[in-house]
Amino acid sequence: QVHIAESGGGLVQPGESLRLSCAASGFTFRRYDMNWYRRAPGKERELVATITPQGTSTDYADFVKGRFTISRDNHKNTVFLQMSSLKTDDTATYYCNARSNPLVTRESGDYWGQGTQVTVSA
Repeated sequence: QVHIAESGGGLVQPGESLRLSCAASGFTFRRYDMNWYRRAPGKERELVATITPQGTSTDYADFVKGRFTISRDNHKNTVFLQMSSLKTDDTATYYCNARSNPLVTRESGDYWGQGTQVTVSA
């Protein structure tokens, strides 16, 4: 059974940092791209960052480049999102997503966590 659980959200002030974690189980973690998405109130869900199965490549949305860092630990089946210089516009529910990478696996999966709330407010 697939299980994805985000943690680390909270209330911070502008300019502060926060580290999100996502623990996964029930699928071959090391063969999946891991992604962080977010959805702010009244807005569409948007991709924040992605990391390839072995962590050799990452990509970021323009609005977080230079401020957020995605990383993963395949031994612990965990992906992280280090968020720095947070802005009020970063306020959103952040979701962890696991998506199978066809270059490394024949598995087919697209799994989501329940989300963790990040609020940036003075």
